Amino acid sequence: MRFLPIRSQIFLGCFLNFALAIASMHAQSETGPGASLEPRLRIPATRFEHLPLGQLSLDPRIGIGPDEAATIALYSNPALRSIRDRRRLAIAQVIQAGILPNVVVAYARDYVTGGNTAGTTTGYSFSAGWEFSPLVPFLPKQTAARKNLASVDLDIAWQEWQIAENARTGVYRVLALDAQTRRAREANRGLEESTDAMRKALEAHEKTVLDLAAVEASSQDSRATMLSLEQEFEHQRLGLNKILGVEPETKVRLRAGLMLPTHLDPPDERDLLANIESRRLDLLGLRKGYESQDAIVRAAILAQFPKMSAAFVRASDTTNVHTDGFNITIDVPIFDRNQGAIATERATRQRLLDEYNQRLFEARSDIAVAIADIRALDRQVAAAQEALPMLERLVDSAEKAREQGNADVLSYYTARNNLLQKRIQLIKLQEQLLEANTALETASGRYLPSNAALHAR
Repeated sequence: MRFLPIRSQIFLGCFLNFALAIASMHAQSETGPGASLEPRLRIPATRFEHLPLGQLSLDPRIGIGPDEAATIALYSNPALRSIRDRRRLAIAQVIQAGILPNVVVAYARDYVTGGNTAGTTTGYSFSAGWEFSPLVPFLPKQTAARKNLASVDLDIAWQEWQIAENARTGVYRVLALDAQTRRAREANRGLEESTDAMRKALEAHEKTVLDLAAVEASSQDSRATMLSLEQEFEHQRLGLNKILGVEPETKVRLRAGLMLPTHLDPPDERDLLANIESRRLDLLGLRKGYESQDAIVRAAILAQFPKMSAAFVRASDTTNVHTDGFNITIDVPIFDRNQGAIATERATRQRLLDEYNQRLFEARSDIAVAIADIRALDRQVAAAQEALPMLERLVDSAEKAREQGNADVLSYYTARNNLLQKRIQLIKLQEQLLEANTALETASGRYLPSNAALHAR
């Protein structure tokens, strides 16, 4: 499928380095039961930095990368449907806030049914009234509803951002586990061949039972590692399918040429912390929510104004006397001065402010932790890479010594197993490096290109 360029009302460009323009699909969206995509785009592209425009082509024969997976998840993940439905409720609240109370019309007739009926007629009364006290908090309520809609939009965008990040992380994990599984299978094949060769050598009385037991034990350990990795790989594959919104039996192919990075340079921490309040969608949403609640508090205070209504009255009694007049009703606020509602709304406003400050503090802390993790993982990856050549030389030396009868078989296979575990550990560290980069993206609210190989076409 092909997504065409679009230059406004799209938020996912903040993490898609080539896929900002997802489509002219913002025009109309399917809402029927069979609809599979929900192209509801809300946040202007100008809100984000470094947004290259272009088009994204998804060919299942070529496979997908992290950014394509993020895009697919945004349009096909079923969980986003219920999240986006919140916007309809917020729109309904905006409509409700702009509706004024109806005019109340009353009509009554008095029939003469007995007694001294001489000279009497049927009486009636007619009144038309309107309660105008809702006009007092009318504007604050409208402001609150509009701010709440903006808050809901931003919160939905934050949820979409997180799901997109989870989709990218899912690709990283599948990529890493695939590499680990291939390493384990390669090692297991070699050990199975060695076991068969050892059995033949034992039958020819060239090796001892102890030698066979050593290689069989190493082979069993390698097989157990391989089966465990295959199980974890299948689990992550199904998890990626779930977040992409595709059926479990679908085989999602990753694009060829994707590689795990061996080093990442995190951006400057001060640069990431600067203006984070205007970058993080959840913080923007909480700010709009606070502004909405502040307007609700003002509306609750204004609602202390006594309820008032005025009505025009026309009446005729049974003696055929006609009258025209008016009626004014005022609610005297002696006991109920809306103090309970005011206290509730003020407490809610304070809770939103405290939640905003807490989320801002956590964001700053998460950025520091993610940067520290990236730097630590960079060092660990470098150390693991430095150890690999030494372990490979150790395995080669042990193999030569074993062939010459200068070392026991157990030492050789122990060295070989250590090499396998170190290779798998290196892949896990590279995966953790990408996950730390994703955590930094989430915490900072900024798309951070992680590795050119992950985005190579």
